[in-house]
Amino acid sequence: MDSFDNLIAQADAADVSGWGFGWLDGRATEQRPSWGYHRLMSARLATVRSALDIQTGGGEVLDGAAQFPPTMAATESWAPNLALATRRLHPRGVVVVADPDEPPLPFGDDAFELVISRHPASIWWGEIARVLCPGGTYLAQHVGPESLKELYEWFLGPQRLAGLHARHPERESAMAREAGLRVLSARMERLRVEFFDIGAVVYFLRKVIWTVPGFTTDRYRDRLRALHEQIRGDGSFVTHSTRVLFEATLPTAVDRR
Repeated sequence: MDSFDNLIAQADAADVSGWGFGWLDGRATEQRPSWGYHRLMSARLATVRSALDIQTGGGEVLDGAAQFPPTMAATESWAPNLALATRRLHPRGVVVVADPDEPPLPFGDDAFELVISRHPASIWWGEIARVLCPGGTYLAQHVGPESLKELYEWFLGPQRLAGLHARHPERESAMAREAGLRVLSARMERLRVEFFDIGAVVYFLRKVIWTVPGFTTDRYRDRLRALHEQIRGDGSFVTHSTRVLFEATLPTAVDRR
């Protein structure tokens, strides 16, 4: 195994733009949810005439779909990701729009038959309902409550919340219903995640910035060194992600009767 300092330096220098995780190949693994979001997303895109991908990142997930509807749009807020998504998706006819991840979405009412999103950082239910056509569907994979708890508590210590977690499927379902959506699925799974070296941990925390807010290698160097020693002794660090398959529809006037 490489030295602690070398692993930290390599991960600190790595490019974390976009939403691909190829840098972690052989250095970390994550169990996938049983439902296969990418397959579901691709199949649904082939059945509609208009769709929106919210918070597309670098467009990596959306670009994996075999077929897009005639009207296909995507939003992204972070400038490096926006540039990547534009280069990746424009040749396929996707309109990529800069959006600050705050209401309102830059589209008119009843604009899309399908709204999709994979791991949105924020979810504005009223805006999703507004841009959906009556009878349209929201299909997404959300990050669930206490995802990677073992990892973030290693750095932040025990985190205790009063009441239901903001990303709990029951709470999200209630918010979706308040916005006028009919919830069809809010299925959650807990999945094994394994890091095989400290560089993989650093890269992940630099990329998924909300896991440990304000993370830098200088700020958490002592905890990183301790984790490095644990990984050397145990062979890996194991944590668990939570994922939620969320599907909802906007009822038509007939459905509301």
